[in-house]
Amino acid sequence: MTETVEFHDRMLSLGLARVSEAAALASARMIGRGDEKKADQAAVNAMREQLNKLDIKGVVVIGEGERDEAPMLFIGEEVGTGNGPAVDIALDPLEGTTLTAKDMPNALTVIAMGPRGSMLHAPDVYMDKLAVGPGFRRGVVTMDMSPAERVNALAAAKGCSTDDITVCVLERERHEEMIAELRTTGAAIRLITDGDVAGIIHCAEAERTGIDMYMGSGGAPEGVLAAAALKCMGGQIFGRLLFRNDDERARAKKAGITNFDRVYTLNDMVTGDVIFAATGVTDGSILAGIKREPGFLTAETILMRSKTGSVRRMTYRNPTK
Repeated sequence: MTETVEFHDRMLSLGLARVSEAAALASARMIGRGDEKKADQAAVNAMREQLNKLDIKGVVVIGEGERDEAPMLFIGEEVGTGNGPAVDIALDPLEGTTLTAKDMPNALTVIAMGPRGSMLHAPDVYMDKLAVGPGFRRGVVTMDMSPAERVNALAAAKGCSTDDITVCVLERERHEEMIAELRTTGAAIRLITDGDVAGIIHCAEAERTGIDMYMGSGGAPEGVLAAAALKCMGGQIFGRLLFRNDDERARAKKAGITNFDRVYTLNDMVTGDVIFAATGVTDGSILAGIKREPGFLTAETILMRSKTGSVRRMTYRNPTK
């Protein structure tokens, strides 16, 4: 009989931060260089190298796509030394490849870890997402509400005018009607070009970021990563998978999903305690980007544990060779 090794989140958290930092430092060389693929590859290579130093039996459940489409850190890839607890890993080695290539704000490296079976194996399809920060009753906004109804409901819960609500939306053509409806409420809209994990995390620190709510469609894997962050920071997220064709439905079936209309809550996407780390690559409203100083590179990382609700911000000063 094989002994089950306990998931010691506290002991593993610093190692996870090192993984995130290594990916950010590697991709920093490509900031503003105009090459998204090289930036992403640098982050992937560094993240994998550091993950394989951890004493875990890790499986990537949210990664760079299916094995044939993403030879590095693909869904189902095994990482770690093979010694230690069995864990699920969700990651985005560089959330914001375009942001990095163009030296635009809010590019991050992101990774989450939890016990085996603790995170939804979301297929690589779109997800309609809705998120708010902590401090509100459960279901203060819902997927069944229209965009305008959500703004009105959140304003009522906050005891403020709809003019005082700011909604974060990914700037895409598919969101034009939603944006037009949101504008009828008087709410402000923060449009982002990429990086909806960061966009959702913004909701958890509304006083710091000025963002009250996130809505719109984006990648389902990123929805699970964002849920892992909110599991630690507090808040609510809802997601419904969107399918454009039979191939995407087949991917969902392969991932074990049978109810294609299900609305997933935070606790559906992340069922157990997790740890989460993100490191800034370019400057943003959550984290500072990589700073170059004579002989040093400095990175800022946010490290969180859902078991304790702890949120740490750490500065790592790394000598350059």
